[in-house]
Amino acid sequence: MRHLPTNNMNLFFFFFFFFTCLTVRINLCFPNIFPLKTLELDGHFSFDHQVHQAARDFGNRFQFLPLAVLHPKSVSDIAITVKHIWDMDTSSELTVAARGHGHSLAGQAQAHRGVVISMESLKSPEMRIHAAGDQSPYVDVSGGELWINILHETLKHGLAPKSWTDYLHLTVGGTLSNAGVSGQAFRHGPQISNVHQLEVVTGKGDVVNCSKEENGDLFHSVLGGLGQFGIITRARISLEPAPAMVKWIRVLYSNFATFTRDQERLISVEDTFDYIEGFVIINRTGLLNNWRSTFNPQVPAQASKFKSDGRTLYCLELAKYFNPDETEVVNQVKFFLKNY
Repeated sequence: MRHLPTNNMNLFFFFFFFFTCLTVRINLCFPNIFPLKTLELDGHFSFDHQVHQAARDFGNRFQFLPLAVLHPKSVSDIAITVKHIWDMDTSSELTVAARGHGHSLAGQAQAHRGVVISMESLKSPEMRIHAAGDQSPYVDVSGGELWINILHETLKHGLAPKSWTDYLHLTVGGTLSNAGVSGQAFRHGPQISNVHQLEVVTGKGDVVNCSKEENGDLFHSVLGGLGQFGIITRARISLEPAPAMVKWIRVLYSNFATFTRDQERLISVEDTFDYIEGFVIINRTGLLNNWRSTFNPQVPAQASKFKSDGRTLYCLELAKYFNPDETEVVNQVKFFLKNY
């Protein structure tokens, strides 16, 4: 038998004990990882580079690194995982956060040394549109579905949700756990005001259906609850007939008082616009010329009045819905703006 030199033997034992101690240390620091691997799921967990992606969001103010990311394929995957964490010893301090498209602002979708559930992986239940019958039209959709996909599908039936967000590449569960505010909110309320029913995974891992009439406390807590009262896995959302055409207008202001006065009046007057939203911008060279605004291209003198490069400007974004045979609606809008 060939013997290793003494120096090599010492080096061998050093590395053996080093990696043994390192493994024990990892087990002590992250004891919650290994039980997660034993769960029988349709989806899977990630423990590698994807945990770093789940530690970032749109707000870019907080970066909390999770231990694992769950990619569920079914509601059962989420329920099993949450129940497993609930049943663990409280000393584990393992937390859970649902992550949609990552557009949270204050670390809402992050879980420090916990589990982040990637809701975009949840593809069931499939989207179902109910357009017939005595009930008002609605769509049943997964909490991980994007609003842009809902719009594409509902338009095939001549329908659309009543209330939107400005950016449509967001998940249903993500916006409903906040509010979902846009230019239709003055007429229909935010998105959370246009939900008939929810399916929720509670903090104990129970799958519960809720509405105003059934489990009402849970229903109202989850809507706008910032993900702290349960995970939205399905929503029944109210629909309305989609307009065939839209007249879209932007009006710029340099005076804040005039801007807010006009916005408040437009919201309070009946039968004006279907979408009214105001926002603030910092003007930059060429910005006005690149906008499709209310200025007539043949009357550049109007646009030249805004000598405000680098200054704060205010904008009202307006939209009027109508059908091709309702040309008088467009004329009424032009008359209203002209005499406003």
